[in-house]
Amino acid sequence: MALFELHPPDTHHLQAALGWLELGNPSEAGEELARLSPEALDHPDALEVRWQICALSSSWDAAVPIAELLVATDPARVGGWIHRAYAIRRAKNGGLQKAWDALLPAARLFPKEPLIPYNLACYTAQFGRLEEAWNWFNHALESAGDSFLIKMQALADDDLRPLWDRIRKL
Repeated sequence: MALFELHPPDTHHLQAALGWLELGNPSEAGEELARLSPEALDHPDALEVRWQICALSSSWDAAVPIAELLVATDPARVGGWIHRAYAIRRAKNGGLQKAWDALLPAARLFPKEPLIPYNLACYTAQFGRLEEAWNWFNHALESAGDSFLIKMQALADDDLRPLWDRIRKL
């Protein structure tokens, strides 16, 4: 949890950065974040935006420590856990196993969040552990409010290609 609330002008800069991200311009979003006060840079909301900037730029090595700080600063924020695993998977010294290890504890912390078992299904499918992947995928479906959207996403996700035949039969 954040130790303080953000106030203007920091809130204005953060909103402007989000606007630039919605327009697909991480460079301008970064310019807005540079205007934040030093203490606001590590606020969870600012960390989310910093991570998004890195993700849009495919700067995964830079995204990992930001996500690590987000998890440490606000461990109750599910996005931090997902962001961290996503970045670790793509970082130079990361990979599937490290992403799996980073995300697995979140499955216990957020049992109703469908993106966690969905991503764990992706990882286990890529490991070739297809029954385990199928179990994680079913957990994602059970957790989702709209299982149709999860199925459609899965059928477009190459990570889950080994499960596509089973998913189509659902």
